[in-house]
Amino acid sequence: RWLRQHEYVAKLNMHAILSASTGQEQLLTELLVTYTKIPVLIEELISVEIWKHKVFPVLCRLEDFKPRSTFPIYMVLHHEASIINLLETVFFHKEVCESAEDSILDLIDYCHRKLTLLAAQSTNRRTVTPPWNPEAELFLPQELQKQAEVMEFEISLKALSVLRFITDQVESLPLSALTQMLNTHNLPCLLVELVEHCPWSCWEAGKFKKFENGTWHVVPPEDQVKMTKLDGQVWLALLNLLLSPECQRKYHFDGFNKSQLLKLRAFLTEVLIDQLPNLVEMQRFLSHLAVTEPAPPRKDLVLEQVPIIWDHIMKRNSGKWEAIAKHQVKCVFSPTEEELKLHAHRWTQLYSLDMMEALAPEKPHCRVCGAEAAKRCSRCQNEWYCTR
Repeated sequence: RWLRQHEYVAKLNMHAILSASTGQEQLLTELLVTYTKIPVLIEELISVEIWKHKVFPVLCRLEDFKPRSTFPIYMVLHHEASIINLLETVFFHKEVCESAEDSILDLIDYCHRKLTLLAAQSTNRRTVTPPWNPEAELFLPQELQKQAEVMEFEISLKALSVLRFITDQVESLPLSALTQMLNTHNLPCLLVELVEHCPWSCWEAGKFKKFENGTWHVVPPEDQVKMTKLDGQVWLALLNLLLSPECQRKYHFDGFNKSQLLKLRAFLTEVLIDQLPNLVEMQRFLSHLAVTEPAPPRKDLVLEQVPIIWDHIMKRNSGKWEAIAKHQVKCVFSPTEEELKLHAHRWTQLYSLDMMEALAPEKPHCRVCGAEAAKRCSRCQNEWYCTR
């Protein structure tokens, strides 16, 4: 049953990406909103996150766990990446954000955990983690943990994008969400930390590298000052949180917060502002903040909601993590040879070229004449032709 659900999420994710690339994602977003599936996806996302924190380490410590293949465990790790990628694609739309309802608090909580981890790692300038090789036969728990670490970094970057889309809807968010972002988690200061340490760029062997589109690549000297999509997400989130009148009324500009925010002035260069002109408003705001004492935050007596999904799952399974791990080793992660072949066959069907093309809204066209094509080149598998 879980495998079917994972397949559905993976197909939705692929369909969302392909639809967004052609500007035709409206149908998918309407279906997710109509059938109230966004809260379901958020709960599933947090469930997998808890599994990674509580069950996966136990699996890696079990001495008698000698899996024939780590493929089933990798599917669970990949499940979180599929969900957050799907949410990143659809949260651009206001109605999707609003349809999350109370679970938006849990999603903000999730994003905060991921960004805190990202900021903590960036303070220790780590070397670039090598990408996982899907063709390698990796059966050791240590190797599985490395795969999880690589995926965790990419998931954290997706969470940054989701958070930025949430801040785009500051005016329509519930008051509890605003309080959670500004005061409970102090997201403005966390975003300043990301601007300061920039975990998606590093120096290695004398070369400057940036992480973009799922891979690390060397940046030539003339492009090192170019703003990446990830840089833009951080600055846009800061603009949304600091320049909104409602946020300014609720945020506590005390001595620490003020000193942290004023660090941004060093990064607001002419080159950066030329690439994102909206930052002129940020520059003015910081200049004003430096010479004034903002009014203390308005203290309204209100009943505020709190995120409940994480606490509910943790309380329900408290003290059971080792038992859950042992049960899953026996019933889920020790498949027979036939079951492994079945899983592999379903996986190849899911990610086959034919499936990807079936999800694409447009038919391929002949490279020569431009007409609709039905025959693909057997050598490169990329080009299409209407005849042989």
